[in-house]
Amino acid sequence: MAARERDIPSEYLEGYADLLAEASATGRRLNRDELITRRALGERAAEDGHGLRALVGAHLAATRDAWPGGAAADSVLAAVQQAIDAFAEGYEQAQRLAVRQEEAARREFIDDLLYGRSDLGRLSERAERFGLRLSRAHAVAVADARTEYDEAGAVSRRVEQALLSRFGDRRILFTTKDGRLVCVAPGDQDDVMTYFAKQAYAATDGGRVAIGRPHSGPGGVVHSYEEALNALDLAERMNLDEPVLRAADLLVFPVLTRDRQAMADLVRSALGPLEQARGGATPLLDTLTAYFDSGCNAAQAARRLSLSVRALTYRLDRIHRLTGSNPSDPMHRYTLQTAVIGARLLDWPNREV
Repeated sequence: MAARERDIPSEYLEGYADLLAEASATGRRLNRDELITRRALGERAAEDGHGLRALVGAHLAATRDAWPGGAAADSVLAAVQQAIDAFAEGYEQAQRLAVRQEEAARREFIDDLLYGRSDLGRLSERAERFGLRLSRAHAVAVADARTEYDEAGAVSRRVEQALLSRFGDRRILFTTKDGRLVCVAPGDQDDVMTYFAKQAYAATDGGRVAIGRPHSGPGGVVHSYEEALNALDLAERMNLDEPVLRAADLLVFPVLTRDRQAMADLVRSALGPLEQARGGATPLLDTLTAYFDSGCNAAQAARRLSLSVRALTYRLDRIHRLTGSNPSDPMHRYTLQTAVIGARLLDWPNREV
């Protein structure tokens, strides 16, 4: 018997030789109780961590050792086939249950990790099992797309395989949450975040990726994850077209809206008069947005809006007359531009502010 097969405890072969002897003598097949016993032994072997290949090898070696003299080969081989098949069925059933339990434990851990639930000390202990050391700083990247993704899908597997092939065991956690692709990596490994963004962008056919700042401790992952989600939300509201957004580059926007009431007052004061225009405030607000996004270049802004430069200039003049602020005047520009950013953040004039 090979060394690997000798390592298999004899308890998993309990009663096997007797089954072969009886099959040889009577020619009968295994009955229901005997099959249940073989399945139970297979389940126990799987739970104890033995490999199926070695277990099958041990059965075959035991078959050679216990082969009855003068036995009818057909009867013995039929019993061998039944016994090993039932044993393997029990083994596979235990393996499937273990996989489901592992998946459930992983999903529970991910929910607790990203939502900040559970005791932080206990969370750190569980994190080691999934390759994270929460005492270190971590950053989170989130990829959004029109289609929702799950971990079993082809897109998720493609991105995960790319990460594993490139970075191996760098203590990276890849998962999905609420239909988005999520990558958690040590905060000093920005190359992981950059590579994930590249792979996710390609795999999701142009889905936007946001990267939170690195933060330390068990709560750091939650903080970085929330920053990434907020960046995606901000990009949607501000119509930002960058494929990769970094929360560190967008800090000015939370600052501007930290005092929401003050920002709402500015929007009403600086832009409220635009509602008096024919067609409402939206066309003139879009004009200001294009003008400021173009670096106050009238020709470029006109192209963005599919207008002539003359038509754009007329609109800017109309804004000046209604608000009293001239978009072309550096003294007025900052107030108007800040108010335009506030309007986009507060979704004005679609919503009352």
